[in-house]
Amino acid sequence: MEQQLSDILDNILGLLLLEGSYDIQEVDGGFNVEIQTEDAGRLIGFKGDSLSSLQLLINQMMVKHQPEGEFKRVIIDVSGWRQNKESELTQKAKAWAEQVKESGEEMELEPMPSWQRRVIHMVIQETEGLESESVGEGRDRHLVIRPA
Repeated sequence: MEQQLSDILDNILGLLLLEGSYDIQEVDGGFNVEIQTEDAGRLIGFKGDSLSSLQLLINQMMVKHQPEGEFKRVIIDVSGWRQNKESELTQKAKAWAEQVKESGEEMELEPMPSWQRRVIHMVIQETEGLESESVGEGRDRHLVIRPA
């Protein structure tokens, strides 16, 4: 499976005329791919939209190469952008949690992709006395943090 993933990455990066390298790490339930390129912005896109699309496309291509019931998810990071974004979101979520605890009022966040909402959900889940919920549809889907 790792060879198939490598072939897919070679083809996509070649079609995009991007020079760089990538590292594939097999982890529980999937693969983490770290792509290093001088032109990271083209792969990341506005607020990570292109990165999310690239990850979706690669996962859909990988499904065709995997036996039924043995799906391994591929998580892609480009030049550390995703890792930095997760750290930033974790810090913001902690600050938002404190703000909601102090005010006692719920807080609505801006719309964001599902993986970013998941990072915040996990922080709020670990915070006693608070809960979070995703509301809205499509691109308008966002989080609400409120006292439990």
